[in-house]
Amino acid sequence: MNAILVAAVACGLVALVALVWALMERRRAAQADARAWDLSDRAAGAEARVRMLEEQAAGQADFLRLQATQSANAVAEDLLKRTEETFRAREQLAEARLEAQLKPVAETLLKFQEQVVAVEKTRAEETGGLKAQIAQLLVASTATQDEARKLSAALRRGAGVQGRWGEQTLRNVLEAAGLAHRYDFDEQFSLDTEEGRRRPDVTVRLPGGAVFVIDAKCSLNAYLDAQDAVDDASREAGYVRHAQSVRAHVQSLSAKAYWDQFEASPDFVAMFIPGDSFLAAALERAPDLMTEAMDKRVLVVTPTTLFALCKAVVYGWRVEEQARNAQQIAELGRELYKRLSVMGGHAAAVGKALESAVGKYNQFVGSMETQVLTQARRFEDLKVDHEGREIAELTAVETGVRPLAKLAAVTDPPQLRAVRGDEG
Repeated sequence: MNAILVAAVACGLVALVALVWALMERRRAAQADARAWDLSDRAAGAEARVRMLEEQAAGQADFLRLQATQSANAVAEDLLKRTEETFRAREQLAEARLEAQLKPVAETLLKFQEQVVAVEKTRAEETGGLKAQIAQLLVASTATQDEARKLSAALRRGAGVQGRWGEQTLRNVLEAAGLAHRYDFDEQFSLDTEEGRRRPDVTVRLPGGAVFVIDAKCSLNAYLDAQDAVDDASREAGYVRHAQSVRAHVQSLSAKAYWDQFEASPDFVAMFIPGDSFLAAALERAPDLMTEAMDKRVLVVTPTTLFALCKAVVYGWRVEEQARNAQQIAELGRELYKRLSVMGGHAAAVGKALESAVGKYNQFVGSMETQVLTQARRFEDLKVDHEGREIAELTAVETGVRPLAKLAAVTDPPQLRAVRGDEG
């Protein structure tokens, strides 16, 4: 804008100079005209010259104004062009700076977009896999419900089915704990008592010849009725009947007094319930059921607690076996010591024989040196041809036989008793 103003001022100055010059020419023409009044003969020519000068001045003034206008327009156009170029350069510079500043942001957004796409792809895959797993879980759940209904229907067929199922579950727990059938426990063992023949489900052998009885004949009909109930009242009534059934079975099992039927048996009988949920449902309605059972010498067990009990039995058998093995090891040690003692006697006899042989050898060497070799060396003095053969020098054996000192020390009575473990 300052450049445009300067150009306009310059154009104005040029026009003013042209106007002043034209006025000066006109004044000069007027003076010449005045002198023409004095010169009559030059009047006509001077007047024509003045008119011509005025026309020339007017033409020059128009020409100068035109040039000034053209110059001003050219300058203005040049200034506008340079201003536009400056603005364009600044705009390009600003765009370049803005692009340089936004480039990291664009790269970050691009990476973020790629990550979002990858996460979305992973989520879609996982969602598909999760849907497939949920579908498989629903199928498995449906199959489990069907099997549960079949089991419930099978258990409702009678006490024999429930008993066989309980006995099989009991057998699985015993074998999982490490007890072997027919070695560590017997099934359906018959007992002849004054009240008649009785057949406990399982008798488990204990270390030392003792046994304890496990019974698995608890009825579950009331619990199954509670599970199939359609309302809360019927369900609660079924659970109450289930608790009463468990209590009644505890009383009947206590009356059999299985612990009196064996010579060595702990004073309790184990009542097996084939599921922790069965016992939990009974204990919720009869919290003192366990205390009553223990007072009646009945130990109520589930697969979990029976497994722990049988593990203790297995540990007892292992301890007894280790004790029996320790006794056998002691017997083997005593026998080994006896044999080592005999071998030591033989070794001592060999040592004595070797010592006697060394003595005899030394006597032989001494006799040969003093009685034989002295005579044989006289042949050398007599210059007898011995064909380069020399008589070897015999040396006596000075190393003695090492006695078995430690064996002799161990054979002393106190140390012998310490080795055998007889000292108290």
